Amino acid sequence: MCDFTYRDAGFALTQQFEGLRLTAYQDQVGRWTIGYGHTGPEVHGGMVIIADQADVLLHSDVAAAVTCVNRAVTFNIAQCQFDALGDFVFNLGCGSLLSSTLLRYINAGEFDLAAPQFLLWDHAGGVVMPGLLARRQAEIVLFQST
Repeated sequence: MCDFTYRDAGFALTQQFEGLRLTAYQDQVGRWTIGYGHTGPEVHGGMVIIADQADVLLHSDVAAAVTCVNRAVTFNIAQCQFDALGDFVFNLGCGSLLSSTLLRYINAGEFDLAAPQFLLWDHAGGVVMPGLLARRQAEIVLFQST
């Protein structure tokens, strides 16, 4: 088990790929979303926030990803690897990490085999999504920046 916090490199990656939207919008599946990909029962059409509120929401939303990665990873990793995994979990959910070969390789200390595993998570509806591919590639770069 790890005891990391999400650092600036992780937040920058998440902010880059989530993008900042201060007015609520419906995502690809019709879920109301605002800020840096924040969803929840309080988000509704017509809702507007300021950038500081988006930052607070992001920090709150990232907490679940941080907890997941800290509990799931049993091998000693570097901060940059934690941040890459934090973004991965923020985007895909804890269950995706827990069921992944990515995690199995990390917990075995096989980082050279783990890194390419990020790329297996670039599909939505059976189709490679350019945005997801770019995000996974950025996670690999961060993961390998030790």
